[in-house]
Amino acid sequence: MITVMGPEATQEQVHVIMNKLTALGLKVHLSEGATRTIIGIIGNKQLIAQLSIEAMDGVEKTVSVTVDYKLVSREFKQDDTIVDVGGILIGGNHLAVMAGPCAVESREQLLQSAFIVKEAGAQFLRGGAYKPRTSPYAFQGLEEKGLEMLAEAREKTGLKIVTEVVDVESVPVVSAYADMLQIGSRNMQNFQLLKTVGKTNKPVLLKRGLSATINEWLNAAEYIMSEGNYNVVLCERGIRTYEEYTRNTLDLSAVAAVKNISHLPIIVDPSHGTGRWKLVRPMARAGIAAGADGLMIEVHPNPAEALSDGKQSLTPENFELTMQEVKTIAQVMGKVMA
Repeated sequence: MITVMGPEATQEQVHVIMNKLTALGLKVHLSEGATRTIIGIIGNKQLIAQLSIEAMDGVEKTVSVTVDYKLVSREFKQDDTIVDVGGILIGGNHLAVMAGPCAVESREQLLQSAFIVKEAGAQFLRGGAYKPRTSPYAFQGLEEKGLEMLAEAREKTGLKIVTEVVDVESVPVVSAYADMLQIGSRNMQNFQLLKTVGKTNKPVLLKRGLSATINEWLNAAEYIMSEGNYNVVLCERGIRTYEEYTRNTLDLSAVAAVKNISHLPIIVDPSHGTGRWKLVRPMARAGIAAGADGLMIEVHPNPAEALSDGKQSLTPENFELTMQEVKTIAQVMGKVMA
């Protein structure tokens, strides 16, 4: 249930209601919009139904939330959420680009990549220090040594760092280095991991699972937000279908759907979504045209020598061209880049 406060409601009235609800053992979540303050109430449905909240001072009305994901839904918050990652904004009319290699391979490779994507206009450096791979014999990442290299790249370029956290145990060490924690597609329903990052103060990038429905994806975001971390950005990265030409099927309809039913920002990953570098540019353009709040693109100084995902990585020249096209479409869509 959500409680909609009247336009003249005071902070004291809001606090009185929240204190009463928490004293009853209910979870409350505050959303302060431009014109309305909303209190989300989660807990025992029978107890909630017995409360006479509408009779309390400052309350305009109460509304039952019909979807499973309460805090993620537009019913809970009408205004678009804008996530602030160290001064870089994602959501609303702000466009964010996260770019870099699939994996941190060496200091030279990472720094070269960082300067390339910075020069082209990206605000984030992406790169995996921990790499969950399909094969146990594939390159698994440099772990904390890779995190140290990412921190150095941030210091030298000013780029924010987004990197994947793969299990509960590694959350503290990754949080110490990263500006934004990425939950990969294989961990989208790792509920203990979701709850753990929900207890941090780090913004979270939540990738859609390989075969996840939109409902499952948004419920995964709900796990994070229910622990108190509201700084969640969704990432459409393609889903598994019967099509074999592309690595995955990039579901751009999910962008429009999420914008309709959720207030959270959403970005698109055309690299994993297609698995072919020749398709990344057109799908990046299409993602922004569909209303996405940003992109995540794999870029490598020499894709032919990449230890992972070379086939879907852009060269510096192709990334520069992609960024020029994306900026043009962003202007049409009313988006600005920091």
